[in-house]
Amino acid sequence: MKLVLVESPTKTKTLEKFLGNNYKVLASGGHIRDLPKSKLGIDVENNFEPQYVIPLKSRKNIKPLKEAVKKADEVYLATDPDREGEAISYHLVQALGLENYKRVVFNEITKKAVEEAVKNPGSIDVNLVNAQQARRVLDRLVGYKLSPLLWKKVVRGLSAGRVQSAALRIVTEREKEIEAFRADEYWSVSALLSCANGEFTAVLKEKNGKKISKLEIKEKEEAEGIKEELEKASFAVKSIEQKEKKRRPLPPFTTSTLQQEAFKRLRFPSRFTMGIAQSLYEKGLITYHRTDSLHLSLEAKKAGEKYIKENFGEKYHKERTFAAKGKTQEAHEAVRPTSLETSPQKAGNLKKEEAKLYDLIWRRFTACLMSDAVFYSTNIEVEAKKENSYTLSSSGSVMRFDGFTKVYPVKFEENELPLIEKEEKLTAKKIEANQHFTKPPARFTEATLIKEMEKHGIGRPSTYAPILSTLYQRNYIEKIEKRSLKPTEIGRIVSNLLLKHFPSIVDLKFTAKMEEDLDGIAQGEKEWRNIIKDFYDDFDKKIKEKELEIKKEDIMQEEKTEEKCEKCGGEMAIKLGKYGKFIACKNFPDCKNTKPLNGDKEENEDDVVCDKCGKKMQLKQSKFGKFYGCSNYPECKNIKSIEDDLDIKCPECKEGDVVKRRSKKGNIFYACNRYPDCTFTSSKKPTENSKEE
Repeated sequence: MKLVLVESPTKTKTLEKFLGNNYKVLASGGHIRDLPKSKLGIDVENNFEPQYVIPLKSRKNIKPLKEAVKKADEVYLATDPDREGEAISYHLVQALGLENYKRVVFNEITKKAVEEAVKNPGSIDVNLVNAQQARRVLDRLVGYKLSPLLWKKVVRGLSAGRVQSAALRIVTEREKEIEAFRADEYWSVSALLSCANGEFTAVLKEKNGKKISKLEIKEKEEAEGIKEELEKASFAVKSIEQKEKKRRPLPPFTTSTLQQEAFKRLRFPSRFTMGIAQSLYEKGLITYHRTDSLHLSLEAKKAGEKYIKENFGEKYHKERTFAAKGKTQEAHEAVRPTSLETSPQKAGNLKKEEAKLYDLIWRRFTACLMSDAVFYSTNIEVEAKKENSYTLSSSGSVMRFDGFTKVYPVKFEENELPLIEKEEKLTAKKIEANQHFTKPPARFTEATLIKEMEKHGIGRPSTYAPILSTLYQRNYIEKIEKRSLKPTEIGRIVSNLLLKHFPSIVDLKFTAKMEEDLDGIAQGEKEWRNIIKDFYDDFDKKIKEKELEIKKEDIMQEEKTEEKCEKCGGEMAIKLGKYGKFIACKNFPDCKNTKPLNGDKEENEDDVVCDKCGKKMQLKQSKFGKFYGCSNYPECKNIKSIEDDLDIKCPECKEGDVVKRRSKKGNIFYACNRYPDCTFTSSKKPTENSKEE
């Protein structure tokens, strides 16, 4: 019997179909060894030697794996083809005491790829293991050394991470820009012009041969003066420029662009996108989804050419090569379907979200091998004369050949200008002076933050989603207006403290340089312990200095109130905690009376009464989110989950019941109680209907 070890139980089912009865496939359930949670787990005095343990959740998997290894004739390690997967294989070797094993790597879970990998096994790439180990050790040193400082100087329960802190700084700095922004007023002048074959609008661009910039006209009086003069002017066509423009398709997906596009088109959060992509990969539908490469195999391009020519015609195909900027990790392909013949309609029994993401990946790959979309653009310049000479401009564009947009629609505004002759006289039907104001920079969304992190070289394909999840979990950022990201009060305090006292931790260039060093380790160019030592010596020294220098009262200043504590009569003050502001007795820890700050409770929230003692329930916050707790605590310790049975059937799966829930940030939403089997959520209450008997 031949044994194949993977990390995911879902992957076992797919591999067993391909390998046959002579093979047994078992899953480790992820990392079988890791650093301990209860202590640093790194011997800084002994060249940063990691002290790995088998986590509690992994211990139940060890015994069956060891028994299977004893019975196996051959052992194959088939974990994911990246640093994390390589490290999992390495730790399996250590934990199971494997002496003879074969490492197999495939970028897609198809019969051909798996069989080819098994025929050509290799060994564990120690450089990739070291790169993963270096990242793990770096992040542990920062987290376990810096987080306790935040507990002492800010609030208990906070954390600081090497990459998450740099990402938090990006969001915080953008918020500062928005707050410092002051709108500038400016004006534009436009004319609705009539010609023999129709009408079009032209915008003022020049005065007496000098270009007028977008923000140049500052005053209403100046704009109105130009308007009045144009109302008396004579208009004629000055020039007509017509040319063909082509629009190229976007390249195939990388991890980053997949997360960005899924957020923009499907409203999928980054972590949700990666979970769905993992499922599609394990079902053999797409190639490995953690990649920053744009490479496409010759086989994939040939299959794409065949499919496009057969289904759309020869004119829709174009030979293309894509190259990523800078270095890319490992020799991966871009994210693509494993077979174009498996169209979204033929992909089998997929969940709704899986079908949507697969459709997006399939269309993006198909489109990237298709012809350019061709547009016919026209630019008309109009001259207006009175006391002064003015030039107005109008542009139009129409599609002549749809090309790749036949498969992957893109936004474009078709504006066909009327047929017109040079020097043709025009009639001004309406002249307008329009007021405008400059807009502040936009807040980041998940998509634009990932794009910004990638631009600065922060993080790698496997880290974007975990970075965002950590920032949410720590309550450092929050979503407002459904999509925009804003730093919370506690997030800003942490970011400002790190920027002032640990500038290298949040320095974008420093963080990017560290990522380059990790890439160098992966390529065998750098020694991982040297990288750690260069960082740690200065970092540890600074931690010790700042423990003495930073004063908590300078960072976490209390706000006075007129309120007296109903338990001890002491003064109550407004304090800032991990989850925002609250009111607390100043006699803490002798008196631990706390309560929500007025206004935290939603206006439309019904009063909740304790069903044990009849007292009023209060809305409270824990690390797991908000809940109701009895105001008579500690005499009454009754708590109640914020979840209501609404007697409404789930409109998506038709089986579960809709329940009202509250997110960690206090926002009410509606969800199916069959989660995760059904992922229905809605910010609005679904239409009521009776439960089936």
